[in-house]
Amino acid sequence: MRERPAMRERPAHLPLVFSSLGHCYVHLFMAFYFVIVLALEETWALPYHELIELWTLGSLMVGLAALPAGWLGDRWSASGMMVVFFLGLGASGIVCGLVDAPTALFLGLTSIGVFAAIYHPVGIAWLVRNAKFRGKALGINGIFGSIGIAVAALAAGALIDLFGWRAAFIVPGVVSVATGLALIACLRLGLLIEVEVEVKADSAPPSRAAVLRVYAILLLTMLVMGMVFQATQIAIPKVFDLRLRDIAGTGTFGIGLIVALVYTVGGVTQLVGGVLADKYPLKPIYVGGFLFQVPVLAGIAWFGGMPLIVLAAASVLLTTAPLPAENLLLARFTPQRHHSLAYGVKFVLAFGTGPVSIVLVSSVQARTGEFFWLFLALAGFAVVATLAALLLPGEPVRRPAPAVAAE
Repeated sequence: MRERPAMRERPAHLPLVFSSLGHCYVHLFMAFYFVIVLALEETWALPYHELIELWTLGSLMVGLAALPAGWLGDRWSASGMMVVFFLGLGASGIVCGLVDAPTALFLGLTSIGVFAAIYHPVGIAWLVRNAKFRGKALGINGIFGSIGIAVAALAAGALIDLFGWRAAFIVPGVVSVATGLALIACLRLGLLIEVEVEVKADSAPPSRAAVLRVYAILLLTMLVMGMVFQATQIAIPKVFDLRLRDIAGTGTFGIGLIVALVYTVGGVTQLVGGVLADKYPLKPIYVGGFLFQVPVLAGIAWFGGMPLIVLAAASVLLTTAPLPAENLLLARFTPQRHHSLAYGVKFVLAFGTGPVSIVLVSSVQARTGEFFWLFLALAGFAVVATLAALLLPGEPVRRPAPAVAAE
């Protein structure tokens, strides 16, 4: 899609608005099935571990398709790819709400995975390219990702209880399609364009050795913590279903409400992580998130009741707060013309662990009926990430916030 030349006056916040909405939607669509599956257990009379595995290929595509999506965002059009994302994601959700058999649902969920893969490599690079205060913008954007997970749990639970499981797919699908049409309108009216020129470097270019070192470390930390994020997101609704029935009641709405609160409270703190990333060295922020995750994940393995809710919120906080620092590290050590591709590589790793996470969660639940050993293993993964992140190079000179180049 070819953008029109910039008009003299255009809303500077529109890239942040659409990027944030996209982040909300992608996490909503990647999370609502973990609540919908609780209703399908009864409706289709199939066990949890079989139903959750229907998302296996879809979760794999979220990772695998991120790389070609990022390449297209760099070579063709970031905003054009965002249009494809909104329309394709919404249409896939609507299709999932119309199917009648597990095989058809499997195909629909796979389609959701393909279109969901577009957002992270394209939408985040688009935002970084347009933002004046990158850390703060990434923090705001990150909040919307956590809101998406929260809304997924809350909306899915409410829609299932009121209208049935099909509405939990169809209603978000319609909203996503409508957002895509709004983005098309903004592009046609010239209200939104991409910043094509390179921003000025805010520090000396890093050496080749430093780039290779940072990439090797980030590849490991993103892979390991991607596993932690995916497995936790998959398992938490069922963990609450098993341990919080005295608090949540017997319907899906109660479970969805608690999940929503956990991700809202934990996710809002990502703005703090973004502001800190603008003002302070990135390495301590990045390492700290992993280090404190270790006892929190171990606690989730042990506790129930209110302590479980608090620990789950803390886990979300510690997962999301380092993300602005991680994205800025990638941006700093990658030429701007390759940002979408670099983020594509990141999310191949972060979301490519989805199928392994699904198998891990379903296997532990099928064998033990609980998730104690799962969260102990995830705590071990966080230890590995902490040790790796400690090897990142220091950042002796604090970078000023970069300004967007004049058009």
